Amino acid sequence: MGTDSQSWYKELNYDEWVALPVSGQRPAARYKHAATVLDENLYVTGGSRNGRYLSDFQVFDLKNLTWSTIKVNMDANDVESKGGSRLEVFPAISGHSMIKWGKRLLLLAGLSKNMSDRVTVRFIDPESHNCIVVETFGNVPVARSGQSVTLFGSKLIMFGGEDWNRRLLNDVHVLDLETMTWSAIETTQTPPAPRFDHIAALHAERYLFIFGGCSHSVFFNDIHVLDLETMEWSQPQMQGDLVNARAGHAGVVVDGNWFVVGGGDNKSGALETVVINMSKLVVSVLTSVKGRDPLASEGISISSASLGGENFLVTFGGYNGKYYNEVFVMRVKPRDSLHPKILQSPAAAAAAASVTAAFAIANPETVDFADKEDSNSKEIPVDTYQQNLSAEINSIREEKKALELSLREFTAETSALRTKLEEANGNYAELSKELHSVQGQLAAERSRCTKLEAQIGDLRKMLESMPSLEQEVQALRTEKSAFERDIEISTQVQRQRSGGIWKWATG
Repeated sequence: MGTDSQSWYKELNYDEWVALPVSGQRPAARYKHAATVLDENLYVTGGSRNGRYLSDFQVFDLKNLTWSTIKVNMDANDVESKGGSRLEVFPAISGHSMIKWGKRLLLLAGLSKNMSDRVTVRFIDPESHNCIVVETFGNVPVARSGQSVTLFGSKLIMFGGEDWNRRLLNDVHVLDLETMTWSAIETTQTPPAPRFDHIAALHAERYLFIFGGCSHSVFFNDIHVLDLETMEWSQPQMQGDLVNARAGHAGVVVDGNWFVVGGGDNKSGALETVVINMSKLVVSVLTSVKGRDPLASEGISISSASLGGENFLVTFGGYNGKYYNEVFVMRVKPRDSLHPKILQSPAAAAAAASVTAAFAIANPETVDFADKEDSNSKEIPVDTYQQNLSAEINSIREEKKALELSLREFTAETSALRTKLEEANGNYAELSKELHSVQGQLAAERSRCTKLEAQIGDLRKMLESMPSLEQEVQALRTEKSAFERDIEISTQVQRQRSGGIWKWATG
């Protein structure tokens, strides 16, 4: 790929990742940064590397393929935190979100050394390089990282994350960008489990999709949808390829298709780049990489860019055992644009199905029209209506079959889990017996150790009395030697006396 031309992107194949040959010095490798594209420039802020938060502001020119560093101008009249200490306008930060709004960039949330106890909002003007902390009002959410922030008209929707006490969240807050007022949203139905490092996307200006993420022990591969008109959560049945659980991935929507790259489960990175058709609810693997590739990293970023009238995906950074600072691009193949699918909540879908089925049973063959005529109305052919009704009944039957199949699969999974639970309970009982046995052996050993300690104490006392015993033995030895000498002297005297008598007798 030639880098001397500003039209380098025309040489790329569709739906293939390509590492860009960057000119000049690259920024520091990192992950959990924030990035977005504005006017053919990729803006990157903050992130983390080797446990250290970064505070730089980098720009990558997608035409010239060059990096540059922007020095942010800070407002001296910055907002103070509630505690009275000044907030850093552009701090070293990680796990934050950056949203493009008009010609400005918004930075929200994230972890920093001197963070406030509430979410902080910053504005950056890419032209003047000015950055200010914006005062917000209302029910300001608790400070957090690993959240998702999605632009919805002139509002931002924040979901989930992890607060500075590592408490997992699944709350929904909305920031009105015109009044800078926060609102906490009450939702109905079953929300996603509390999580962080997930992704979110808006579909048809009505539905907020949530995908993946993790808790402190579980990684998710589920998709949840929040209807922003009714504020009802649902979990639609997805079709297509099975997606591995992941967190720290990145996603961006292009023409109703949600492109997802990277992420992992702390054991290995997600190798597949996935595209989710948000209208058909179909998941498909677009491409895959091998081994420890930058595109299989956690904390990676992805943005969409328009170059020469075509759509491109742009990724940067990430970590999967190594920190990365490469830029990858993909030329997106044009796909058919589909009408948005209206996603019904479970209650609404069940009600609609019941009404349709009841109507079909009550009117199997004919449709009764009112006798009154209306000059402005048109007659609807009965056959066409019955055909449409039959088609809808068949569709409901197919959905019923699919639900029954899902129910059977769920029943089988439940049975398998019950079997595993029984095995686990059996193993627990055996382990409990072994534990009691070991505890008994330990008690016996403790008793034996107590006896040994008593014997050792007696031996120590005996050892302490050894010097006096040695003195007594020495005294006895001395007495014995003296006694033996006395006996020897007495024996000699007796011999001398005895010899004298015999000598006198023979003389």
